[in-house]
Amino acid sequence: MNAGEWWQADIQTVMENFLESGGDPAISDALTINGQPGDLYNCSASGTTKIKVDQGKTYLLRMVNAGMNNLMFFGIANHSLTVVGSDGAYTKPLVSNYITIAPGQTIDLLFEANQPNNRYYVAAKLFNGQPASRFQNSTTTAIIEYSGNYTPSNPLIVPSLPASNDRNASFNFTSSLRSLASAEHPIDVPLTIKRTLFYTLSINAIPCAANETCEAIRNTSRFAASINNITFDMPSSSVLQAYYRGVSSGVYGDDFPDNPPLKFNYTQASGLNATLRLPTVGTEVTMLKHNHTVELVFQGTNLVAGVDHPMHLHGHSFYVVGSGFGNYKRSRDAPNYNLVDPPHMQTIAVPQNGWTAIRFKADNPGVWFMHCHFERHVSWGMGMVFIVRNGKASNDKVLPPPADMPPC
Repeated sequence: MNAGEWWQADIQTVMENFLESGGDPAISDALTINGQPGDLYNCSASGTTKIKVDQGKTYLLRMVNAGMNNLMFFGIANHSLTVVGSDGAYTKPLVSNYITIAPGQTIDLLFEANQPNNRYYVAAKLFNGQPASRFQNSTTTAIIEYSGNYTPSNPLIVPSLPASNDRNASFNFTSSLRSLASAEHPIDVPLTIKRTLFYTLSINAIPCAANETCEAIRNTSRFAASINNITFDMPSSSVLQAYYRGVSSGVYGDDFPDNPPLKFNYTQASGLNATLRLPTVGTEVTMLKHNHTVELVFQGTNLVAGVDHPMHLHGHSFYVVGSGFGNYKRSRDAPNYNLVDPPHMQTIAVPQNGWTAIRFKADNPGVWFMHCHFERHVSWGMGMVFIVRNGKASNDKVLPPPADMPPC
């Protein structure tokens, strides 16, 4: 089952318009579950997604947030949800009345058809903790329909979901996930770390070019986004191809900073110096030795606006060993890491004006993009590249390009 968004416009045009304006994209016209907005929208009541269930049976739902720019809350009226997996990895069963799911994330959950025969709403709505950011503040629905002969109640019951700006509800769910960590399903959390990284995640403001008409910030600046104050400049040539051929010059540099170039009170509520908002634009990568163990702490900042950032790493899964609100402090926070059963993820939502620590082994040689999974943030430049060097074994090397690879 997927929850997504729908625009009454060509989505490519929506993208081009928001990139040109330097501001936020137009909000979607509706939210959807399996492509249908649901009963609460007059246009699609007849096409609402319906799922038939039999009394007493347990069902597996594989959920994906196919939305563009927000986390989502999801629930089923009068039914508990038991989370059993996320991003393809087992989790300890977590019983909850709702889940929080980030764009691109997958969550596997069970629900038992143990209620009186009736029809029950499935519902999803967006979570947005930043009041300055526009979003589609409505609810999309599907229907769980019990089989059998009965007269369904009218109106249907809507599940009680957290408020759209309830950042504690979002954080509490995500931070409650744990790996199964059993003998049958062991985990391998890196305990000895070879490379320690600290990356700030920021929304920035850059001046509009002379030939631009910006609408974002007082008509003089446009939004950008950065990691360690570097706004990623997507190169016209392939980083992977350049690395494989050993011709990085003019394509990328290899000195992405391990730590932010400027230290300040990252989550200060107001009064941050405006000069901090101006990032450097570049295509820099971080080189990792094969099989080196990495600890990476993401730190959200309140430059321009603090907001959640669902960070996604290509090519690797990682263990989420800690998270919290406010500024990360190693002497205080590292001793409280969960190194016993942390969840094994591919996407993790770094909380608004907070931090998240992950660990992984760089055991997959290649060129791997890491970015925020909000489309507007990655489009503004919140991304960077890891290059994992070749190992010694023949199967620990970057594969050559396919014979039929197009020349351009």
